[in-house]
Order: sequence, then C-alpha cells, then structure tokens
Amino acid sequence: MNPDLIILFVGEIFIILVLYRFILRQWVVDEWEAKFEDHEWLVGRLEPVIDEIDDRVHTKLEDFQEHFQKSFFGSVGAMTKKAQELDPMNNIRKAAKNSDWTSMLVEYAANKAGIGGLLASESPKEAQKQPKIAPIQHIPKPIKDMMKL
Repeated sequence: MNPDLIILFVGEIFIILVLYRFILRQWVVDEWEAKFEDHEWLVGRLEPVIDEIDDRVHTKLEDFQEHFQKSFFGSVGAMTKKAQELDPMNNIRKAAKNSDWTSMLVEYAANKAGIGGLLASESPKEAQKQPKIAPIQHIPKPIKDMMKL
C-alpha cells in the first residue's frame, strides 16, 4: 500500500473530526434549540400523517357502529319474536280465535298450574306433504328393434 495514501486518509479523518468538533456540533445544537423553542415544528411535519390516521380511525369507527347497530337491533328483534312465542297466553288466544273451548280451558289450567310453556301446540306449524311416486316399469325392447334406428 502506498504510504502517501495512508497519510492522506488520516489527514481527511482529522479534518472531519476538527470540523465536527468546532463548527458542525455547535451548528447542530443551535438548530435543535431553535426547533425546541418552536413547539409546532413536529406537528407541521407530521400533519399529513395525523390527518390520514384521523380519517382511517373515523372510517373504521363508522363501519363498526353501522355493523354493531344492525347486529344489535337484529338480535333484539329476534329475542322479541322468541319472547312472544313463549307467551303462555298465545295458545289461549289461538284457541279462542278458533272457538276451540276445550283447548282454551286446557291451556288456561296449564298456565295456572305453571306448566303452560311445557305443553306443545296441538296444531302443527306446517304440514308436510309426502310425494307420491308411482313405480315406473321399464319394458326392455328386443334387440332387433334397437338396431332399427
């Protein structure tokens, strides 16, 4: 290695250290002290980032509220419907509407005894029809007739 290059390299490092120690360091300190005195410099630099975060949080909050309200009111509606089905007076009302006095008396007695919710409704909710399937008989064709296409 060339000894002149080593001396030149050491000289460059020495100049950089002297510049930093006596000139650059004081300049950096003065700049940071000026920034600390102006409290809004960081907010000014980060304002686009802060606005984007604010927009995203606002959008996410609106989506959450919209979803929560739908699911909340949907579950309240479902609970109300189930509660109406559990009403012990429903069967009595249905029996009175159909003029079925015996069912009405049985439901009334069951409600008074505290077992009204245990009795099943006599009328089925939906009748299921069984499809009628007629057996299909396949008559095999003779082989001669199959060749006559």
